Amino acid sequence: MLTRRTLLNATLGLGAGLALPMTARRAAAQQPATSQLEHNKSLVRRFKESQRTKDEAAIMREVLAPDSKRLRAGFEHLGNNAKDQGFASPGPNLRDAIPDRADVIEEMIAEGDQVGMLFRVTGTHRGDFYGIAPTGKAVNVYEAGIFRIADGKIVESWFMADEAGLLKQLGAQLPSRKDGKRVAPPVTGLGEDPDAVVRRLEAGPLATPEDRNRLIVARSKGSAPAPGDRTPDFRGARAGFQHLRDYGVAKGVGDQTITVALPDRRDRIDGFIAEGENVWMRFKVAGTHGGNLYGMAPTGIQVEAPEIGIMRLVDGKWKQTWYFGDELGLMLQLGALHMLGV
Repeated sequence: MLTRRTLLNATLGLGAGLALPMTARRAAAQQPATSQLEHNKSLVRRFKESQRTKDEAAIMREVLAPDSKRLRAGFEHLGNNAKDQGFASPGPNLRDAIPDRADVIEEMIAEGDQVGMLFRVTGTHRGDFYGIAPTGKAVNVYEAGIFRIADGKIVESWFMADEAGLLKQLGAQLPSRKDGKRVAPPVTGLGEDPDAVVRRLEAGPLATPEDRNRLIVARSKGSAPAPGDRTPDFRGARAGFQHLRDYGVAKGVGDQTITVALPDRRDRIDGFIAEGENVWMRFKVAGTHGGNLYGMAPTGIQVEAPEIGIMRLVDGKWKQTWYFGDELGLMLQLGALHMLGV
């Protein structure tokens, strides 16, 4: 797992390497852009760290644009399935469900007007959580946030939490609805075709390591992905659908992966954030369930699930990958929550 120290060292190392051939004028021109990225990260950090403090309301007015939009909630599917069911509210920022909630920021990255933040939601489940009665159990799950900044304010935010992991930690099922149905996310078809992304990036400019790293990462999703060189110590730190993979390995069918289960798999790219050696790619896993998925026979159902890849590349070689996908949403689409134990 990449750490904030790793990211900082990588960014500082990149800056030192570029400074040698630069004229003083070019170096001075780059400084404001670097400062702006650090300012944007500080803004998002302030947003997160102010939550649950006595100054939260004032700081939110300071950092959020008046018309700021939250495009997706972290616990999206739990909230959607609880809607209009009469469950007690978990409260703002889950305060009533997890009174001692304390988020831990693990990594941040910035490029242009975007900031990515990976953090952990931690605390104790002591109140109703979208219909799940208090269990008293500890919570410690990943959540990712993507933010867009304009005029010194957060104007858009997008979140995705490990909802499947949360339910597993609580030993809970997704609460039943009055109509006996489940609310599954739609298949949108949104995002950019990876081959179109590759062609656009290949057209350049490819002047910086970030430009070249974006292209390497985009090619991994194209119709003819290059294997790519790896560093001797390359590490695949996490699978995108880790809980499903653990289920498949336990059942002895660990080779029946998402890619095997979706023979026509064609992921669509939503965007990148690149800084130094690090690239975040947000994309949608998309295809038709036409093969076995960890023991589940083909259903012919079309699926789509968001995923984030956090990659580190050194001198154009893959050093580390870490993926995080919407497992609960995928299995709601397939009607197979039992495979997640939820």
